[in-house]
Amino acid sequence: MNVSLTPELDKYVHGKVATGRYSSASEVVREALRTMQEREIDFLVDREVLRKKIDAGLDALERGDYVDATGDEHLRTTLESARMRHGL
Repeated sequence: MNVSLTPELDKYVHGKVATGRYSSASEVVREALRTMQEREIDFLVDREVLRKKIDAGLDALERGDYVDATGDEHLRTTLESARMRHGL
């Protein structure tokens, strides 16, 4: 595989090799790709967690398990709930 980099990225990669942490440009690129994969996995996990929280919230609404509040009252209720959850 042959990859073309912009001059800025080429300088960055060679700078990483020059630090001695990497023995070659290929190592730098491999680590960058692994990091990219990890970020994608984290994104998918975060999205799934968010989806579950949304589903739980919608379920709570359907059950009538919610507090109807607006403005400052809503903020106070949310902060109090967070304090109780974290034992503050």
